[in-house]
Amino acid sequence: MLTSDHEGMTPAKVGGRAARALETLLFLALYFMSSGAVLAQSDPLPSWTDGAAKKAIIDFVTRVTTQDSKEFVPAAERIATFDNDGTLWCEKPFYFQLAFAVDQIKAMAPQHPEWRTKQPFKALLDNDTKALSETGEKGLLQIVAATHTGMTTDQFSRSVLDWIRTARHPRFNQPYDGLVYQPMQELLTYLRDTGFKTFIVSGGGVEFMRPWAERVYGIPPEQVVGSSGVVKFEIATDGKPELMKLAKVEFIDDGPGKPVGINRFIGRRPILAFGNSDGDLQMLQWTMAGQGPRFAGIVHHTDGAREYAYDRDSKVGKLDKAWDEARQRGWTIVDMKEDWKQIFPTEGARQ
Repeated sequence: MLTSDHEGMTPAKVGGRAARALETLLFLALYFMSSGAVLAQSDPLPSWTDGAAKKAIIDFVTRVTTQDSKEFVPAAERIATFDNDGTLWCEKPFYFQLAFAVDQIKAMAPQHPEWRTKQPFKALLDNDTKALSETGEKGLLQIVAATHTGMTTDQFSRSVLDWIRTARHPRFNQPYDGLVYQPMQELLTYLRDTGFKTFIVSGGGVEFMRPWAERVYGIPPEQVVGSSGVVKFEIATDGKPELMKLAKVEFIDDGPGKPVGINRFIGRRPILAFGNSDGDLQMLQWTMAGQGPRFAGIVHHTDGAREYAYDRDSKVGKLDKAWDEARQRGWTIVDMKEDWKQIFPTEGARQ
């Protein structure tokens, strides 16, 4: 006689089996979800091609962060320093801080009619690049002084943020803070996730970078080292204290000034440093001169189609002596064209 598979089963037995089946399904779902998450997170540098540069970075980080490694470095000593212009974001056709100064001169011109007949402002307002170049360093300093001084630090920060929000790059028609390098963003995150403390050490103005660096790079203002002008404490007419920016240079954080700035403002020698030009050479030398495991990296701009290609003969971001020393000493040179699938966050990744 045929009998039903469910014959003799009580409601309690049926309920128990159903509960166990549900538990099994939930377990499998959680397992596959977690496995997918692990797979998705297995590559900390997804915008980097699987080449020598990526391998060198991951190998170094693994060695210094693995507890039982002979090269283990305590978290407090995991200091990483990065140049900004040309290393973390684009620097062509000219430094973005200069683009800010030019735009500020144009915006301020109605309040300064004398600029129409006075160099270097006349050349800038007339878009006369030949006359502007003839004013040389003196003219550049006058432009910087007119746009970076004679105001409080708070006023300057607001003007920088207003510009960052509205200005567009002449070639890419993107906000300037949209032209950060996606692979370097991933590297900053990877380092912080593995116990590093990341710093910007740039020749650019510290007051120019600090207002937006944390939002863009995840680097707070107290971890931004840059060139600075003199500021003076004053009591305003309304009785409130303020810091006034004066037309006097205090510190130039470029070239040999970078190790000095690291010593003065960070107080620890980095174990990892990245740059892209001769202005970063001394920072890289200082980093590699320390004891224990060290890493020096250089971003080489080789992709004229997706960004810019330049090195020895460039007036902006010249890479000559640092390139030679990097090759001689076996530092890691990142070839932008070959090592990066994607350059900017808005750009589709190259497969």
